Amino acid sequence: MSIRSGDVVLFVSTKKGLWILRSDAARRDWALQGPIHLGHIVNHTVLDPRDGRTLLAAARTGHLGPTIFRSTDLGKSWEESTRPPAFPKGEGPPDDTPPPQGRNAFNRPRHLRVVDYTFQLVPGHPSEPGVWYAGTSPEGLFRSEDAGATWEPIHGFNDCEWAGVPSDEPGTPDGDMLHSVLIDPRDPTHLYVAMSANAGGVFESNDRGATWRPLNGGQAADFAPPDPDRVAGFDPHCVQLHPEAPDVLWQQNHCGIYRLVRPGETWDRVGDHMPRDVGDIGFPISLHPRDADTAWVFPMDGTDVWPRISPGGRPAVYVTRDAGRNWTRCANGLPADQAWYTVLRQAMTTDRHEPLGVYFGATCGEIWGSVDEGATWSCLASHLPFTLAVEYAEVG
Repeated sequence: MSIRSGDVVLFVSTKKGLWILRSDAARRDWALQGPIHLGHIVNHTVLDPRDGRTLLAAARTGHLGPTIFRSTDLGKSWEESTRPPAFPKGEGPPDDTPPPQGRNAFNRPRHLRVVDYTFQLVPGHPSEPGVWYAGTSPEGLFRSEDAGATWEPIHGFNDCEWAGVPSDEPGTPDGDMLHSVLIDPRDPTHLYVAMSANAGGVFESNDRGATWRPLNGGQAADFAPPDPDRVAGFDPHCVQLHPEAPDVLWQQNHCGIYRLVRPGETWDRVGDHMPRDVGDIGFPISLHPRDADTAWVFPMDGTDVWPRISPGGRPAVYVTRDAGRNWTRCANGLPADQAWYTVLRQAMTTDRHEPLGVYFGATCGEIWGSVDEGATWSCLASHLPFTLAVEYAEVG
């Protein structure tokens, strides 16, 4: 079974490999293909919309470490990048302090930083064919100009004061990471990035990554009152830029759901209009590609113990169609109770159809889809491994 022209495709990246869900334009029946890269942790898989054939998959290959797999024939064959994202060796001043043990590589001294895994892959601006960006853990930003065959660090970010700063505090459960790379569709030199970390936040560059400035006004910091002048934000989980209204950004944050309209500098918390018994804590946020006021989120329990599961065991997607002033629960077809789903930050996506399709993957290995913008839901696949990312593509 191979991907064909006109197919609607979901790339499902898991802790044990890559699976592909495929349907026709009607989106009624779905076929499952896989596994690909069986046994590898595949963090993210993306089809290049500029050529419609190049696939990149970010993987951690057991004892061989992190790499990027490339396919130029829609996944029929794969090859490994000859130079995957990696920090230069021997950076920084001498330091005899041994690196800390455990999963949080972010705490290593700067000159001992190594890429633990590549988290996100992003095709570059349409005017720059072959250019890709990658965000890593610990926080690093990398660029390829040959469709992912080789990667170079973007020193303007990796060497700035916010990246690689040692910390005595524990990071995220999977290590601190740069998880959101956003490119202004009007200008390839205008970039945003966001990272989850002790010194996380959203940052902006107007010179293709050579220099950066923080963009974190209005976010809660350690649950203290918002400070518009703070440099670090409070652990953004996912940041999205609207493709047709690129001055509108949305953020699912450790403290709630935020929205920013440029040239403004202060994020507005719009998640405080969510039902109080649900809250606005979660990881993914997906935007309607034709409506900058419409967004979907998957709330999770954010109480003191932070279980990161569906509140009350009743999973639901919530949608706003008025920029966060009102939210509607979308759960028709989802389990009514005793379904303790966790949906990670890259595991929800939308397609481009009319009506729009919304899809998410839970860490229990279930993939759910709605072809009516969340009104009704169907299980598209089950019993897959722990799901890390679900990415939509349509093959021309």
